[in-house]
Amino acid sequence: MEETISLRELFAVLRKRLWLIVLITIIAATVSGVISFFVLTPVYESKTQILVNQAKNDQQLYNTQTVQTNVQLINTYNDIITSPAILDKVVKELKMDKSAQSLSGQIQVTSAQDSQVAQIVVQDTSAKRAAEIANTTASVFQKQVPKLMNVDNVKVLSKATVGESASPVKPQPLLNIAIAVVVGLMVGIGLSFLLEYLDNTLKTEQDIENILDLPVIGVVTNIKDVPKPTNVSRPDVAAPVTQRGETYGS
Repeated sequence: MEETISLRELFAVLRKRLWLIVLITIIAATVSGVISFFVLTPVYESKTQILVNQAKNDQQLYNTQTVQTNVQLINTYNDIITSPAILDKVVKELKMDKSAQSLSGQIQVTSAQDSQVAQIVVQDTSAKRAAEIANTTASVFQKQVPKLMNVDNVKVLSKATVGESASPVKPQPLLNIAIAVVVGLMVGIGLSFLLEYLDNTLKTEQDIENILDLPVIGVVTNIKDVPKPTNVSRPDVAAPVTQRGETYGS
């Protein structure tokens, strides 16, 4: 016999275990909020921009071949910026207690397509230190490029600054809570259907009809559900009369 599940039965299962779905969702959102606000350390981000553009005279200003060469060099510069040749000097200059490899995990170099501008993005648990790392990396790179590439075509376009009200880029509590709510709903719904699938007990007459494919012709009521008889006085029966120690009935 092929079983089919109607949409009404699906909603019945969800309504039956709605408390479980709500409970799991609330727990997931609460845990996510507590971790985001009180456990995870805020991380700040700072950016500095460098321009790859060799000095030219007026006649060479619109030489597209030179511009294209500078654009292609950015990909090479991206690797050089995060190399130990640059970051070792950054660590030494800032007197940081970490290795160049560890520092490279905090630095990301990005550039738009066909653009001569590259961004050095640094993330750190301190907004001030993130700006210092970004500016120092750009400065060291500008000094080392002529030695490494025999060209002097890098300029610092803008330095990283620390605002008065710097806000962390992560964690994002609201986003984390929203994700936790969605995950909690999915887990709750999945667990509800799993429990319903594993529950093979018969609870209603409809369950018997669905399994045996036979109609129910009678139901045995639980004894505890049968109302207890009450003592009701009959008006046609006289009360016993006691006289001189003897009892007489009517």
